[in-house]
Amino acid sequence: MKPPQRGRGGGVRGGRGLARGGEGSAVRGSGRGGESGRGRVKSESDGGIKGGSKVLVTPHRHAGVFVAKSKADALVTKNLVPGEIIYNEKRIFVQNEDRSTVEYRVWNPHRSKLADAITTGVDNIWIKPGVKVLYLGASSGYTVSHVSDIVGPEGCVYAVEHSDICGKVLMNMAEKRTNVIPIIEDARHPAKYRMLVGMVDIIFSDVNHPEQAKILSLNASYFLKSGGHFMISIKANSIDSTIAAETVYQMEVEKLQMEELRPTEILHLDSCEEKHACVFGGYRLPRK
Repeated sequence: MKPPQRGRGGGVRGGRGLARGGEGSAVRGSGRGGESGRGRVKSESDGGIKGGSKVLVTPHRHAGVFVAKSKADALVTKNLVPGEIIYNEKRIFVQNEDRSTVEYRVWNPHRSKLADAITTGVDNIWIKPGVKVLYLGASSGYTVSHVSDIVGPEGCVYAVEHSDICGKVLMNMAEKRTNVIPIIEDARHPAKYRMLVGMVDIIFSDVNHPEQAKILSLNASYFLKSGGHFMISIKANSIDSTIAAETVYQMEVEKLQMEELRPTEILHLDSCEEKHACVFGGYRLPRK
């Protein structure tokens, strides 16, 4: 079996992403053409991004994701619910030629593993406008809100979270983000919410648990379409802190392969915790 390619820190290639750094950092991975525009930047005190009076927003190569180019580049998503913020995030407002305004929300890779994977250079996140996503380990909805922006009104995010406290935050968010369906259940027991979730295009698993590969495969057997895709974040220390992180990652990859989850890419994340990686791949893919 062809081994999954590795991203930054993994020895092979990591694709192209949003460059890091402070002021003057360059952007890689932004698309050509398509939707773009220059926006005004609101001050931090009223919820906008800091650093000058103008900013250029261009499409990233991942559909539904954008890059705001200013003194310091930023990853952004188009706000599904203009005027509403989720976690006091900064916003960018772009005025079109017809004088209509588009609102973007800044997406911090230091707080989101998916955003970190994009900036690190993942080849394909598989999340795009119109798809259905099952998000395991949704927490209070930081990344869920940006996935909601990406999939748009035609898509759907089933957000599974076990904590009642985080669940209340998710439910409040879903009152206005109608494409988010909060499910307050334990991801280890998908049978409990099988009547709430339809077949999905991708599963995003961010469950900090020693049996996270088993949790993903069980949910995939219930909800993931054949030919669908997955992303799983792996924190090596949560699985086995006594052996090398690379050994843990390889063990988890082998577990996934046994359940028809074929890893195609492994990324070592730049901004999140040490010894943390994301594995991307497909489910029941046709054999070549």
